Amino acid sequence: MSSRGNWGSRAGFILAAAGSAVGLGNIWRFPYITGKNGGALFVLIYIGCVIVLGLPVLLAEFSLGRATTRNPVGAFAAIRPNSIWHWTGYLGVITGVMILSFYSVVAGWTLGYCFKSLSGQFSGIDKGKALAMFGRFIASPWLQVLLLAIFMVLTIYIVIKGVAAGLERYSKILMPTLFLIMILLMVRSLTLPGAGKGLLFYLKPDFAKISGPVFLEAMGQAFFSLSLGMGTMLTYGSYLGKKENLVSSAAWVAALDTTIAILSGFIIFPALFSQNMEPGQGPGLVFNILPVIFARMPGGMWFGSLFFMLLAVAALTSTISILEVPVAFLIDEKKWTRRKASWLMGALAFAFGVPSALSGGGMKFFSSLPFFHIDFLSLWDKIWGNVALSVGAFFIAVFVAHVWKTANALDEITADGASFRLARLWVIAIKYVCPLLILVVLASQFF
Repeated sequence: MSSRGNWGSRAGFILAAAGSAVGLGNIWRFPYITGKNGGALFVLIYIGCVIVLGLPVLLAEFSLGRATTRNPVGAFAAIRPNSIWHWTGYLGVITGVMILSFYSVVAGWTLGYCFKSLSGQFSGIDKGKALAMFGRFIASPWLQVLLLAIFMVLTIYIVIKGVAAGLERYSKILMPTLFLIMILLMVRSLTLPGAGKGLLFYLKPDFAKISGPVFLEAMGQAFFSLSLGMGTMLTYGSYLGKKENLVSSAAWVAALDTTIAILSGFIIFPALFSQNMEPGQGPGLVFNILPVIFARMPGGMWFGSLFFMLLAVAALTSTISILEVPVAFLIDEKKWTRRKASWLMGALAFAFGVPSALSGGGMKFFSSLPFFHIDFLSLWDKIWGNVALSVGAFFIAVFVAHVWKTANALDEITADGASFRLARLWVIAIKYVCPLLILVVLASQFF
């Protein structure tokens, strides 16, 4: 267990798990997915997905991880040895590596924009200049690869340090600070001229826009943001002691994660509409609008630098948790050292991340090859950030409910005298509601 690690305290675990959930999924991905899917309607569906789908699966992952004290592959093998179920764990490990590959590209953007703010490049910027700046930024191939490499090395460094000395220590300081900065940004955004239109878009749902793809996006965002379906929370649960209350921990993680996501919308959409920008701008949304806000803000250069630095830190707490999944697999199953496992899996994620880093425009010198016209960032986000996470969550729910059995899971959840008043509702959700809804939404994606 010394090479795997353990949490030093319950508060440290909650902040670290929340740090895994709170990151680019909330502040980068949530606003642009919300903008593409109708604003307030998507927010309502997303909150429903967190409660009905996210929380039950999150609790299932925590309980399975703590009961087995293993990585995703080892956890399934421990409950059902010599069966095909361990392939669900392998899916989680592969999904983690692939998500880390494109996630770290966007994380690298936060580092680049931190330096842009410090150097005063946001001064006097308007929406047209912001769009042009972002276009030039992502079209610089070697800069993108460099930023990806820097962020991956930072991630590997923290993971090598271990659980308590690395992730937990950073999370206790940086996540509360990020929350305070977001509150200040929200206040500023809400006081911009024309902010009311953004609030209307964000708070008044248009139910005529309900569709299967919107549900899929909401569910995918819930799984992506909560780090579900690839075994991250299962792995985090494996470092927990029996005295920790899994129910309250899961509730705290989901609540903190959702709060940050909602706050990001109150920052982005009022500012977006105040600058007459379209809400469905895609992955560059945060990087197109925040520089304009900082340019209009007293002390905006320093405030912008601090925000993008903290956004990078929030992304780092997520990339650490994602890398921990394949690292824990190699430590548990292959008996590798933490250092060796971290460097190998980090290098593998970097290799898969290079096409995403280059596909923003830097591959133009390969224009004669059709392969290089693919937008890998969006493609990997769709395949691994939506579909793979949903498939993984489906099999985790089925395994816990029908293979391991809910009675065993409840024994783990209520260990050391912990109470669980909603146990019957959780059993219904994990047995029937979660698998059925996941299948319906996945089917709508393909048919």
